[in-house]
Amino acid sequence: MKFEGIYTPAITPFDEKGEIDKKAFAAVLESLIEAKVHGIVIGGSTGEYYAQTSQERFDLARHAKEIIGSRLALVVGTGATRTEDSVEYAKAAKDIGADAILVSSPPYALPTERENAVHALTVDRAANLPIMLYNYPARMGIMMGEEYFSRVAKSRNVVAIKESSGDAANLHLLARKFPTISLSCGWDDQALEFFAWGARSWVCAGSNFLPREHVALYEACVVEKNFDKGRAIMTAMLPLMDFLEGGKFVQSIKHGCELIGLKAGQVRAPLRGMTSEEKRTLQTVVTTLKRTVAQITSGANHA
Repeated sequence: MKFEGIYTPAITPFDEKGEIDKKAFAAVLESLIEAKVHGIVIGGSTGEYYAQTSQERFDLARHAKEIIGSRLALVVGTGATRTEDSVEYAKAAKDIGADAILVSSPPYALPTERENAVHALTVDRAANLPIMLYNYPARMGIMMGEEYFSRVAKSRNVVAIKESSGDAANLHLLARKFPTISLSCGWDDQALEFFAWGARSWVCAGSNFLPREHVALYEACVVEKNFDKGRAIMTAMLPLMDFLEGGKFVQSIKHGCELIGLKAGQVRAPLRGMTSEEKRTLQTVVTTLKRTVAQITSGANHA
C-alpha cells in the first residue's frame, strides 16, 4: 500500500447521553468521501480512542469498514499502553479487512528504542498489514529515533510514518536514511517542509471539516509541484493551525464539524467543551481561511 494524499483521523460523534452516535459517525465518513480525501483513520487521538472501551473501539472500526467499503483506504489505530492490547486491535483490524494499521509508541511506559521496536514488530506479526508508524513524543513520552527505525524498517509492512515530533532533524533523518519508510506529515504547520522533503501524504485532523482546503495544499505541492501556490495556501491555513495548537484541539475539530453542518456532540471526560468566545474565534478563522483558499485555487490571488 502506498500512502498518498490526505488521510483524515475521523472524529467520533457522541449523542446527548455520551454514547457513540453511529448515524452521525456515518455522516462524517460520507462527508469525507464526498470531499475526496484519500483515506480515513479510525482509532486515533482525534477520534478520542483513549476515552473509549475496547469493545467500542472494535465496534467503531467494524462500523467504519461497513460504511466505507472499498471506496477509500481505512487505517485502524492500535494505540494502547499494553502491547497485548495493541495486538488485539491489530488482529481486529485484520479481521474487518482494514487496509492498514497505525502503530504508535506505548504511552507512559517509556520503553527504550529497542523495546519500542519490539513492540511495533510484535503488533506487525499479529496483523501482517501495511503499517503507518506514528511518532508523537509529546503525547507518548518517547521519540522514535535512528535505532528504532533501523530495527522496524526491516519489516516489509512498515511502509510509512506519521511524523509528529515537530523536530526537523527527525524529518531529515527519515528522508535521508530510511527512504523505504514513506513520510507523512503529522505536524500541521510543517506541511510545506514535509512536502519539500518528499512526503506524499498528510494525516490532518483539520480535514474533518476543511477537507477540500487540505486537499488543495496537497495537490499544489505534490501533484502540481507548485510551491508558490502551496506557500500561499499554507499562509492562509496557519491561523487555523495556531488556533488548534492553543489548546482544546479535539474540541475545536468537533466544533469545526458542527460549523459545516455535521453532528459531532461533546467530547468525553476528562476533556471539556469550548467557551462561546473560543467558538466565535474559530468560526472567524475558518471563514477567512475558506474565502482566501477559494481565491487562491480559483486563480484570483495567484498567477
